[in-house]
Amino acid sequence: MLVQSMLKGKATDEVVTVTPGSSVADAAALLSRRRIGAVIVSPDGRTVAGILSERDIVRELGARGPACMSDTVDQIMTREIVGCRRDDTAEAVMGKMTEGRFRHMPVMEEGEMVGLISIGDVVKARLSELAMEKEALEGMIMGS
Repeated sequence: MLVQSMLKGKATDEVVTVTPGSSVADAAALLSRRRIGAVIVSPDGRTVAGILSERDIVRELGARGPACMSDTVDQIMTREIVGCRRDDTAEAVMGKMTEGRFRHMPVMEEGEMVGLISIGDVVKARLSELAMEKEALEGMIMGS
């Protein structure tokens, strides 16, 4: 399955973003309120300056305590972003996520973000592919 199909299957095509300079506390509240695992840090909603995940916040809390909550997202976000394209396969994206040990990936087109997929989206796509393969094999075996 292609990333494009995964994006179409999502409940919403909205990518939740925060602007550089936002506080970590505000970003954490947004993650909690929206029940999501990461936000894209973007000055305009299209370009990606970084990504801030629950994991980034927890690591800082563990290292420095609650003082990090008054930092800006720019100070603790992940800056080295690995993205994908609409024509990438679920399998390729899963490989990148596994290798990089991250769970969210912006979908980029001509330098601009057009979506965001999570490991949950990828797993759902792979399960769908496996179910279709199973049905096809069963059909072949049964002679239909």
